[in-house]
Order: sequence, then C-alpha cells, then structure tokens
Amino acid sequence: MQSACEEIQTQVSDRILEITINRPERKNALTMAMYSAMAELFNRAADNRDIRVVIITGAGGNFTSGNDLMDFLGGSAEGEASPVYQFMSALYNFPKPVVAAVNGPAVGIGTTMLLHCDLSFAGEDAMFQMPFVNLGLCPEYGSSYLLPRIAGHAKASELLLLGKRFSAEDAVEIGICNAAVEPEQAIVRAREAAAELVAKAPAAVRLTKQLLRQATEEKGLEFIQNEGRHFKERLASEEFKEAATAFMEKRPADFSHFD
Repeated sequence: MQSACEEIQTQVSDRILEITINRPERKNALTMAMYSAMAELFNRAADNRDIRVVIITGAGGNFTSGNDLMDFLGGSAEGEASPVYQFMSALYNFPKPVVAAVNGPAVGIGTTMLLHCDLSFAGEDAMFQMPFVNLGLCPEYGSSYLLPRIAGHAKASELLLLGKRFSAEDAVEIGICNAAVEPEQAIVRAREAAAELVAKAPAAVRLTKQLLRQATEEKGLEFIQNEGRHFKERLASEEFKEAATAFMEKRPADFSHFD
C-alpha cells in the first residue's frame, strides 16, 4: 500500500500497515499534502481485509511538531474539503485498531490525534504540547471534549489554557499514552501490541473498539465540527496574525493590546 506523498512512508507486514511521518528536517511538520496522503491511507486500509491494524509513527526521533505554519498560511480548501478535516475524519471513523509510537515532539495535532488512537507508546524523549491558545487559536480534533473526560477538568484546563509542554510520564498519568519506555522501545512496543491484535479474532476486535467509542462517538464528532468552525474564525483573527508574525520573526507574541 503506497503513499501518494514521499514524506509519508508505508510498509505492510503480517497484516499491519505502518505509516511513518518522514520529514525529520522540519521535525515532521505536517503539510496539506501529507494530511491528504494519510487520509487516503486510512480510508483504503479501512476496506482492506489484508490490513487488521495500523501503526502511526515518525522518523528521525520525531513524531510531529504539528502543522507547517507556512504551508498552513498558504491556504487550502476549507471545511469538510480541507485535507486536515479529511485526515481527522479518516482516523476518527477508522474501524480497526490504531497504535501510535511517539518519540520527540508531539505538538498540536501530534498530541490530539493520540486521543483517537487505541494504544499509544511514548519514548521517554517524547514532548507533548497543545499550544493552541499560545497561537491565538482554540482546541481542535475534539480535544476540548475528550481531554476533560480522560484527564479531568482541572488538568485539561491547565493543558489547553496554559499550553505548556509535558513529558511522556505526564502523558501516561493523564491517560493519553499507555506506557513511557526507553526511546528505541516505543516502536518495538507498538509493533508487539499490533502483532497481538492481529492474532485475535478480527470481528471481535472491531466490535470491541466500536463499543469502547460508543459513548463518545456522536458527541465527539459534534465537538470536532464546532471546534473546526471556531478554529477557522481564529485563523482570520488579529491574534493569530500576531502569533504567526512573531513566530516568523522569532520573537514572543505580544497580545498586550488586545481586548
């Protein structure tokens, strides 16, 4: 199963599709083309009887540093036609287990996509962050709904309002990841878990995933769509323009003159 984008690599072995984000020179920052390629892979794997589990990981000691800001500012189709939304939808609706192996930065959607994976293993070098407010934006991918459910309101508020970095150990304690392991063991543990899942009754595995998600599925989709509308508005805001300008000028953003 080949990727349409050279920065998204794939390999299939023993009914496991392994997707690797491969842009290490930019800490695997995601472009629209990369989102489109991953969406296509998940959609194809959903209907492929020879694929029972998907692993998602990153190359070069990175998971992903989030969106490539320059590519993001370049504009693309909006709403449900957006490559970002297509990826979110493909992962959200994927009926088979998804296992993540995380090393290095997991920023923005690099963290929020883990809320939609079934198992996640983090290297002790992993660094997580949801810096949406820092960029004049708002939470995305259902994180304002799912994170309070798994971490509690107080912790979710800390992570989303302050937007600070947190460690692999913190991610395990919060409930985002299953285990923090030595860096080189993250992909090993992910592959071991995937192999265990492949050996189990596939229909039973799919049904169990469906039942686990049943309580949050409809409400989660509602939040994703609502967050998406607000996120789009925030991208046109003066606060985001200041944050983007500050990023490009390599200085702290100054929000002191905003109401």
